[in-house]
Amino acid sequence: MRPFRIDVPEADLEDLHHRIAATRWPREIPGQGWKRGTPLAYARDLAEHWQTKYDWRAAEQRLNALPQFVTEIDGVEVHFAHIRSAEPGAVPLIMTHGWPGTFAEFLDVVGPLTDPAAYGGDRADAFHLVLPSLPGYGFSGPVREPGWDVRRVARAWAELMHRLGYDSYVAQGGDWGSAVSMHLAQNDAEHVRGVHVNMLVTFPPDDPAAFAGLDARDQERLAFMAAFEEDGSGWRHIQSTRPQTLAYGLTDSPVGQLAWIAEKYFEWTDSSAAPEDAVDRDHLLTNVMIYWLTGTAGPSAQLYYESNRPSESFRRSWGGPWDLPMPIGVASFPADAVRPIRPFAERMLPTITHWAEFDRGGHFAAMEQPALLTGAIRDFVRPLRS
Repeated sequence: MRPFRIDVPEADLEDLHHRIAATRWPREIPGQGWKRGTPLAYARDLAEHWQTKYDWRAAEQRLNALPQFVTEIDGVEVHFAHIRSAEPGAVPLIMTHGWPGTFAEFLDVVGPLTDPAAYGGDRADAFHLVLPSLPGYGFSGPVREPGWDVRRVARAWAELMHRLGYDSYVAQGGDWGSAVSMHLAQNDAEHVRGVHVNMLVTFPPDDPAAFAGLDARDQERLAFMAAFEEDGSGWRHIQSTRPQTLAYGLTDSPVGQLAWIAEKYFEWTDSSAAPEDAVDRDHLLTNVMIYWLTGTAGPSAQLYYESNRPSESFRRSWGGPWDLPMPIGVASFPADAVRPIRPFAERMLPTITHWAEFDRGGHFAAMEQPALLTGAIRDFVRPLRS
């Protein structure tokens, strides 16, 4: 393992500003809002802020305050932050981001999780944090051969925790981090103490009787799932089938990369008019910057190609079948891209011991509602500490 520090050359920032200034803007049909994708006026405004007001060096300094490392696992350079708590009873917790996220998503939960007493919490709730970057994302990778699906990532994470000396730990994640955490528990059940997810995909069971007792909220979630698959899954289909073709545009155009990600921050967050209703604008741009500066639009999409096609692979990636003996915790945020149905979840995962339903927040829980996510993780893990 080698220490790692982010140090972006000034020439890369100058190139970015030049490219934004030289953007060739598309036309649009007026009055459509977000229905057809990121609106032109919003994209122009956010790009102008990125070019003239956003301070990458400040973000870089904040990220570098976290101890970071790289280590080669299964032929890939894996980047991760490792923040050890000063509390002697701290529980190791590996948190995995998804797409279009990075390890920077977790900046606002690092302090409360590692040093709860400093944030008004109980020091007995402390964690040692491991925050890896998925292979092909940001400062990890890229992968150089086929086969890096969620199962292989999970095996790499088990090796990472072994190298760090953690014989017993908790896995947590949302989006891809949810799938990776579940497979990590499946592959390393001897060492995973529990799994907590803030996005759980619950596939409808084959048994028609399972639908009979669904309440109005769950019926609404079923309808949302159908509508989402019809109208909201375009990104998944292209990244699962033609990630290389998509990569040319996103790697060459910063505004293209920005619009591709910003659309998801609008659609998957608890926002009404713009992503900034739910997440800090500069925090969003820091995540975009990591994709841009590392050129990982294409490499990150490869995980979709490996894990989401054909259709049976998609179901295995997200829905098991699971055989997990350890406790499972679920945090459900109402504006998430995926909204779990508890009766289906309990069929999939009979060891669910903690379920938290919130009235605000969405897909990027650590950015949108860090206090709620922190509280849910603490509540889930507390009985596992003895």
